[in-house]
Amino acid sequence: MTQSTIQPPHARQEPTPTTLHGHTLEDNYRWMRDKSSPEVLAHLEAENAYTLSVMAGTEELQAKLYAEMLSHIKETDESVPYRQRGWFYYVRTVEGSQYPIHCRRRATGSKFDPSQPEEIVLDVNQLAMGQPFMALGAMSVSMDDTKLAYSTDNTGFRQYTLHIRDLKTGADLPDTAERVGSVAWAADSQTLFYSTEDEVTKRHDHLFRHRLGDSAANDVVIYEEKDERFNLGVGKTRDNEYLLMEAGSHTTSECRFLSAKTPEGEFQMIAPRVDEQEYSVDHRNGLFYIRTNDVGKNFRVVTTKVETPSRDFWDELIPLDAEAPLEDFDVFDAFCVCSRRRLGLPTLTLIEFGMAKELGRSREIEFPEPVYSAGTNMNPEFATKKLRYSYQSLVSPASIYEYDVQLGTSELLKQQEVPGGFDSARYASERVWVEAADGVRIPVSVVYRRDSFKLDSTNPVYLYGYGSYGYPLPIGFSSSRLSLLDRGVVIAYAHIRGGGEMGDSWHDAGKMLVKRNTFSDFIAVAEQLVAKGYGARDRVAIEGGSAGGLLMGAVVNERPDLFRVVLSHVPFVDVMNTMLDASLPLTVAEYEEWGNPNEAEAFAYMRSYSPYDNLKAGDYPAMLVKTSLNDSQVMYWEPAKYVARLRTLKTNQTPLLLHINMDAGHGGASGRYDYLKEIAFDYAFLLMQLGVAD
Repeated sequence: MTQSTIQPPHARQEPTPTTLHGHTLEDNYRWMRDKSSPEVLAHLEAENAYTLSVMAGTEELQAKLYAEMLSHIKETDESVPYRQRGWFYYVRTVEGSQYPIHCRRRATGSKFDPSQPEEIVLDVNQLAMGQPFMALGAMSVSMDDTKLAYSTDNTGFRQYTLHIRDLKTGADLPDTAERVGSVAWAADSQTLFYSTEDEVTKRHDHLFRHRLGDSAANDVVIYEEKDERFNLGVGKTRDNEYLLMEAGSHTTSECRFLSAKTPEGEFQMIAPRVDEQEYSVDHRNGLFYIRTNDVGKNFRVVTTKVETPSRDFWDELIPLDAEAPLEDFDVFDAFCVCSRRRLGLPTLTLIEFGMAKELGRSREIEFPEPVYSAGTNMNPEFATKKLRYSYQSLVSPASIYEYDVQLGTSELLKQQEVPGGFDSARYASERVWVEAADGVRIPVSVVYRRDSFKLDSTNPVYLYGYGSYGYPLPIGFSSSRLSLLDRGVVIAYAHIRGGGEMGDSWHDAGKMLVKRNTFSDFIAVAEQLVAKGYGARDRVAIEGGSAGGLLMGAVVNERPDLFRVVLSHVPFVDVMNTMLDASLPLTVAEYEEWGNPNEAEAFAYMRSYSPYDNLKAGDYPAMLVKTSLNDSQVMYWEPAKYVARLRTLKTNQTPLLLHINMDAGHGGASGRYDYLKEIAFDYAFLLMQLGVAD
């Protein structure tokens, strides 16, 4: 990496103070919020130019990394087909094409018959022609298998347009709607229900009923959700008997149902919302099966007759397990599946139904490795004796299995092929436990290459974290990650509080007025990985995105000396200004995660860790901050303001780079090749800063 000949952009300061609860927040860069301003766009382009100037000299390394990552991808490939009614559906990719192609073939029996003619349901490459960005939202085939409802976003702002395709002709019908979220077909295949979002706040708040051939202007409003904490969605039970209209906040949910055979009818309430109680619903043989946390955070399962759905008539089927949170519950005609977490790792238990609603034989699927991810996978058929599930680990590529419920055996249907000389035996994974500042034990997943790893505090170490929204950090295989492992980098994933690895209680221990646990946990993990010998004290790299970007900003403010290099993607760093602006997308709903700063106690606590508000003069690690102009979740101006302010305060000469994708949203580039190039860029920065020889 060469010394840049371009000076870093200097953003003008325009003081815009906000005073609340007797404290004034200073914001000199609020002017950056005007996306239409030529000055703002010029500043962002200047940031990109500066970043490319600093990264000059790494082009060869980037190209090498990209070629490596591409060599580990089977570019022309096909997914395992799954059956839905009279068809087998699958997705394939073609070498040189950025996007997948969704296909199907007629089902002539229980097994997929590749001799049947292929029908292309949706070629995303065609949708993307002439577009800098393309993402699919909803996809749902009508019950008569002749129509496809799908939605697209061509900016990255996650604002989706609904389309309906005639699968017989391949042509799109004139039926369309804007800002669409979830969709569900009624049994007549002529009626479609869909939710829409508010144009300003992007909260899904309306449910519509559409009849094919009608103008969207004539669509009937079925329901409006007025509580700003709640988002609205529509779905169906697995047996396709009932439509479900669900309203949910971060902590509370409510569900209504309607027979799919009577789409003109009215949705009926199952159980009114109760603060801090959540439930989800499925149906089998006249009973609703309900997963709920009404008696404890680890969830239980109850049943109730369709005729009497209220809480007064709930009968317990599967009790709460104090040691193993029930993360999900799947209902089929002959069996059900409990997806739990034990000590942070997923488990799958299949339970056969006996007579009536009674439970019969129970079996747990065993997984062989110390850290892994597993879950049910593409099981749309209700009447089946087999369960499709996925499995992968830090060293084992993604696999699809089919479990025979009667025999109790699993069959491997496909393991993702990793070309380019990959051998899983070269790599090892471990589960490490770290003690947090308050004594709580934090699980950490670690992977490294066997022949380059020594437990002697010499390896460079890359630590990833998130820790918000009760989201369990997935432990999956990444072929791109091989480029780091093969260069001797030890990779670790910190399962810190605020995530969901240990259920809702783990989430609760890292949100609102105890959010700082998330940051102290991450710091403890970094310190103890070094102390245990997994990494060198002066070669620690960290990465996080979105709420994980908040984590990056907070831990760097607290311990800038601990980290050598930071990758921060679409970071939520301007906590106070964002959470004080209720007109922004997500803000009001987020009060249940971060707190409401209009309340004095929450204001003081959030201000104590908000990365933008706690920047101070001093030395900082090398940092690459990335965002997208069309991000709808963390607005581009948060990282732009953060970098501008940090430039006025940092006292050392480490790189501070901001890169803005001017044609994408929260997830970065949409095309698979473009996305690989973004990763290669990140890795080139990381490796150069860690001093890892090519």
